[in-house]
Amino acid sequence: MKENQSIEFKQNWREEYLKWICGFANATGGKLFLGKDDAGNTTGIHDYKKLMDDLPNIIRNYLGITTDVNLIKENEKYLIEIDVKPQTVAISLRGRYYKRIGSVNTELTGNNLNEFLLQKSGRTWDDVIEERATLNDIDKKSLNRFIKIGETTNRLPDVAGLKTSEILEKLRLIEKGNLKRAALILFGKDPGKFYPNLSVKIGRFGKNDEDLLYEAVEEGHLFILLQNVLTQLNRKFFKNPIEFGGLQRIEKGEYPVAAIREMLLNALVHKSYLGAAIQIRIYDNKFSIWNEGMLPPGLTMESLKKQHPSIPRNPIIADVCYKGGFIDTWGRGTLKIINACKEAELPEPSITEVFGGFRVEIFSSKVIGSEKSSEKSSEKIIALMRIDPQITIAQLSNSIGITTRAIEKQIEKLKNTGKIKRIGSDKEGYWELTKK
Repeated sequence: MKENQSIEFKQNWREEYLKWICGFANATGGKLFLGKDDAGNTTGIHDYKKLMDDLPNIIRNYLGITTDVNLIKENEKYLIEIDVKPQTVAISLRGRYYKRIGSVNTELTGNNLNEFLLQKSGRTWDDVIEERATLNDIDKKSLNRFIKIGETTNRLPDVAGLKTSEILEKLRLIEKGNLKRAALILFGKDPGKFYPNLSVKIGRFGKNDEDLLYEAVEEGHLFILLQNVLTQLNRKFFKNPIEFGGLQRIEKGEYPVAAIREMLLNALVHKSYLGAAIQIRIYDNKFSIWNEGMLPPGLTMESLKKQHPSIPRNPIIADVCYKGGFIDTWGRGTLKIINACKEAELPEPSITEVFGGFRVEIFSSKVIGSEKSSEKSSEKIIALMRIDPQITIAQLSNSIGITTRAIEKQIEKLKNTGKIKRIGSDKEGYWELTKK
C-alpha cells in the first residue's frame, strides 16, 4: 500500500492533520493512517486508546462531519485508520477549504475556490448568468457561421428560422432571458470586456525561458481565437507553414497538425476563464501550451494516456463545441495528441500539472538523440539537482526540453550507477549527489 489520491500516512496525530481529513472530504474521500511512515511501514502509535475516544469528537467539532475511526493491529503494532467519505457540501476548517488533488493536500484559494464552491452548489462557472451582458454583446455573424458549420455534423438542434435569442436558448446559453457566461466566451463581440484574461499569448524562445525572441497576443471569443491563433502560428512562428484544413495530414519531421489543433481546442474548452491567459511557447525542439485549471477529481496524468471519461471543466462550452463538430464527448483529446505524435514518429508528448494549470508539450525530431545526447541530458540533470536538490521531474523536463518519461529513465540510470540518491519520500524528499 502506497500514498495516493485516497491514502495518506502519518506516524502520529497532530491537529494540523485535520486539513488532510478536510481535503479527503472535499474530494473523493480517502483514508488517513496514523502509525505508518511515508514509505508505508508500520511504526505503531502508542496513545491509540485515547485517540480512539478523542478523534471522532475532534473531527466532528472542527469539520462538522462524522468519520469511521478504526483500530488495526499489524505486525504486533497498533495503528489507526480514519476513513473519510466524500461530502456533498463544501467542508471548511476554520474558514479555509482544502482538497485532495493527486497525492497532495491543497488549500483552495482564488479561482480554484470559486469553481469548487460553484461545483458543490450544482453549477459550473460557464453556467452562471452574466448580468452585465445583453444580446447586443453577441456577435451574430459568428453565431450564424457556427450554425452553418454545425449543420454538417447532425448534432445541432433544429434552429431554422429562429431568432438569435431562440438559437441561444436551444444551445442552453440563455436562462430566463439572460445570457450565461458561456455565451460570451463562445460568441461575444468583446468578451475581454467581461473577462480580461480571455486571450492567448504566443512566444518564440531561444536557448531558454529567459530568451524571448518575439511574441504575439490574440484576443476574442473562442472560435475567433481558434482561427486566429492557428493563422498567427503559420504567419510568424512556424518555419514551415502547416495546412490546418486537413486534420489527418501528418508531415514527417514537423509537428503534427492534429496534435496542435487538439491542444489548442483542449486549452480553450477546459481552461479556468477567471485565471491567466493561455500561453503557447515555441522552442527549437518543442511546442508547449499551458492553460490554468487543475484536473477534475477522478482523473490523473496517467489516465489521460489511455481511454478515460470526459469530465469537462466547462460543460456548457464543451457541449456547444461538440454540437458544432469541434470536439467529441468521449475524452479522446489527449489520446489524439499522443497518437498523432506516434504516427509522426515523434517522442511521446509530456502532459503535466504545473503552476496551477495543465501543460501539454510535443517534441520535434530534434530531441530524438543519440547516446551522446543522452549523456548530455544526464549531465544537465545532475547540474540542476546540484542547484536545487528538491527539483521535480516536471521541472527537469521543462528545463532540459525532453519528456518526463525520458527524465525518469535518465534518473534510473543515474541511481543504478550510484551517481545520485533519493533521500526521503517522492513528495517531501530531495536529491543527494554522490562523489561518483
